[in-house]
Amino acid sequence: MIEITIFVKSNNMSFQLIVENLTKIYSSGRWPFKQKSFTAVDNISFSLKEGEILGFLGKNGAGKTTTIQMLLGTLTATKGNIYYFGKDFFSHRIEILNQIGYASGYDKLPGRLTIQENLDIYGRLYGLSYHDRKSTIKHLLEFFDITSLKDKQAATLSAGQMTRVLLIKAWLSKPKIILLDEPTASLDPDVSLDVIQFVIEQKKQHGTSFLITSHNMAEVTEMCDRIIMMHNGVIIANNTPEMLAQSISDTKVHLMVSQKQEILLQFLKDQKMIFEERLHEIIIHMKEKNIGDFLFSIAQKGIQYAQIAIEPPTLEDYFLAQTKKLKGVKK
Repeated sequence: MIEITIFVKSNNMSFQLIVENLTKIYSSGRWPFKQKSFTAVDNISFSLKEGEILGFLGKNGAGKTTTIQMLLGTLTATKGNIYYFGKDFFSHRIEILNQIGYASGYDKLPGRLTIQENLDIYGRLYGLSYHDRKSTIKHLLEFFDITSLKDKQAATLSAGQMTRVLLIKAWLSKPKIILLDEPTASLDPDVSLDVIQFVIEQKKQHGTSFLITSHNMAEVTEMCDRIIMMHNGVIIANNTPEMLAQSISDTKVHLMVSQKQEILLQFLKDQKMIFEERLHEIIIHMKEKNIGDFLFSIAQKGIQYAQIAIEPPTLEDYFLAQTKKLKGVKK
């Protein structure tokens, strides 16, 4: 048997994960009846560098979770190749999975076992010694502020508490790659911030790589080095959060008008400009290159403003623009 090992270097960073032409097709019906098929993931290719935090965006049904399940081997790919650390996943599955952590904001743990018992079992499965299990679990329980819950049965936990325990499980073995599927979906904002800081800390201290799905655009912008956006099972964007946001030319101009607000509102309507009228300000949507001409025009009309702020496009603006653009588009 000849084993081919792939190991690629780019910018002095190793690719920890390489995905080639990954596809998942679901079929229903049997011969002699007509079969129907649905392509959940359609021939996607991407890579993950050592120490990189990669975000997966897309509306529900885009194929994000299906992709993660194939990367974990809990779902069989219809076709395609997956390489971790230069090794074929399908040939070295057990060895590779020992170096991968996983958590989802929607998973559960055996309800009759306590948090301590659940984590101890997973620590044993990862091959951790008694000393390593004890010290690591203690540290992570303290970090996520749930030490007082360690003797509670998992069935009694709230959604947020369960998510924190699942995140601890993902980090138990100090894996090289961690796959997180909506990890902060059930968490309060302060705990979500702790998770973000912990992810960034693991990247800096240990070079851990992350693949994260999330609907929280601000969270993804803060954490991720690069973003992949999926739609109907295909990748439609792959770039840094900053570059994706900058691809949207529209900006928002926030004006707090001190005089002649009604004249400004009429001017905006006459020019058929998109704007929002709030209690103390007016927000006008326009292309960045037109801001100077706009301010000159309202100055000529004697419109004065007490305060102005120009808000550049964000990753959320990009996501909403792409979603609107692709709405109703079929594969």
